[in-house]
Amino acid sequence: MAEPSKVIHVRNVGHEISENDLLQLFQPFGVITKLVMLRAKNQALLQMQDIASAVSALQFYTNVQPSIRGRNVYVQFSSHQELTIMDQNAQARGDEPNRILLVTIHHMLYPITVEVLHQVFSPHGFVEKIVTFQKSAGFQALIQYQLHQSAISARNSLQGRNIYDGCCQLDIQFSNLDELQVNYNNERSRDFTNPSLPSEQKGKSSQPGYGDTGMYAHAVGFPQMGNAAAIAAAFGGGLPPGISGTNDRCTVLVSNLNPDRIDEDKLFNLFSIYGNIIRIKLLRNKPDHALVQMGDGFQAELAVHFLKGAMLFGKRLEVNFSKHPNITTGADTHEYSNSNLNRFNRNAAKNYRYCCSPTKMIHISTLPQDVTEEEIITHLEEHGTIVSTKLFEMNGKKQALVLFENEEQATEALVCKHATSLSGSTIRISFSQLQTI
Repeated sequence: MAEPSKVIHVRNVGHEISENDLLQLFQPFGVITKLVMLRAKNQALLQMQDIASAVSALQFYTNVQPSIRGRNVYVQFSSHQELTIMDQNAQARGDEPNRILLVTIHHMLYPITVEVLHQVFSPHGFVEKIVTFQKSAGFQALIQYQLHQSAISARNSLQGRNIYDGCCQLDIQFSNLDELQVNYNNERSRDFTNPSLPSEQKGKSSQPGYGDTGMYAHAVGFPQMGNAAAIAAAFGGGLPPGISGTNDRCTVLVSNLNPDRIDEDKLFNLFSIYGNIIRIKLLRNKPDHALVQMGDGFQAELAVHFLKGAMLFGKRLEVNFSKHPNITTGADTHEYSNSNLNRFNRNAAKNYRYCCSPTKMIHISTLPQDVTEEEIITHLEEHGTIVSTKLFEMNGKKQALVLFENEEQATEALVCKHATSLSGSTIRISFSQLQTI
C-alpha cells in the first residue's frame, strides 16, 4: 500500500456514479474538502480533511468491498499528498470561487454554533446549509450559499476578521464540493431550505453525513472497526494521532502515584475526562498502584494515550493497559457505574472532542450566577500559581477559564476540586485546549 495520504484514489468509477455517490461513501470517516472526477479514466481523486480520516476509510474498506450502484470500486492512497490546482484542472475546475466556503476558526475562546455562523455569513446572501465539525486544526465549518457571488462577497469581506473582539478569527477558503448533505437540523448542522428535518436520530450520532457509520457498522462483521469509525464522528471523522480505536481492553493500570495524596475520587475526577468509570481499586499491597475500569476499550485507550507521563502530586504517572479484563467487586473497590458525575452519559460526542492531555488551562462550568473571579481564585489558589482568569457567560450560564503556571498545578486543581461545591453549586472542571485567555 502506498504511503498514507489524505488524498484517496478511486478506480472503476463508472459514468453512472455521481459526485454525491462518492461523498456518501467517504463522508462517514470525515469531512471531504476536495473531489475531482476523472471521467475519461473512470477514476476520481478525493481529499479528506486529514490523513487520519483517510486511514480510517481505507482500513474500513480493506475489510469491506465498497460498492456503488452495484459496481465495485477500488480505493487506495494517492501518490499525491495534496490535490493541486493542476489536479483539479483535470476536471476543468480549479481553485476558482465556489458557493461553498470552508471556514477554519482560530483562537476560539467562545463556542461557535450554527446560529452564530448564520448571523455572521447571512448578510452576504442566502445561506442554504451549514455543517460544523471539530478537527485537529481546530473548529471548522462548511457554509453553502445559494449564489456564487454571495460566497465571493463573504470571503472578501470576512477573511481574517474576528467574530468576537480579539478572538475567533475567520480563515476562509473555497471548497470544491457541489452540494452539502445535511440530515439533521441541530446546533452542529442546519439546512435552511428544509426546516422540517429532525434534530437527531435515536441511537445515532447527530452528524451522520459527516461521521456516523451506523449504516456500515451494523451491516458487517467487524465490530471493532465499526466502533472506531462510528466514534470518529466525534472527532470530525478522524481519530487523534496515536489512537487506533480498536483496543478492547477496558481496565487501566496506573502506577507511580503519590499514595499520601491520592484516593479513588481523585482518580475518578482525572480519568472521567476520557470516559465513564465503572470502578476503581487502589492496590493495598502496592500503595502507589491503582486499577481503573473504563466504560469501553476506546475510552481506556484515550486515557492511556493522554495521561501517560502526566505529572500529579510530584509524581510522573505511568498509565498502561492492565492484564485484568475487569475489576472484581469487593470491599476495597469503589463503584462508579451509577455515578451521576460520569461525564459521558450525556453529550458524549462533545466530551470526546474535548479529550486532550493535561494543559495549564482549566475550564469551569455550572458556576453560581453571582460568582466573582476572587471567589474562584480563593477556591483554587492552594493548588498553584494562578496566572490569569476570565469569567464569562454562555447561554445564560456562568463559566470561567483559569490559567495556571504549569500543567501539574492545573491537574491538581482539577483532581481536587472537580465536583466540589462553590457557593452552593457543584462545579465541573475540565482541561481547556486554549493557549491564552
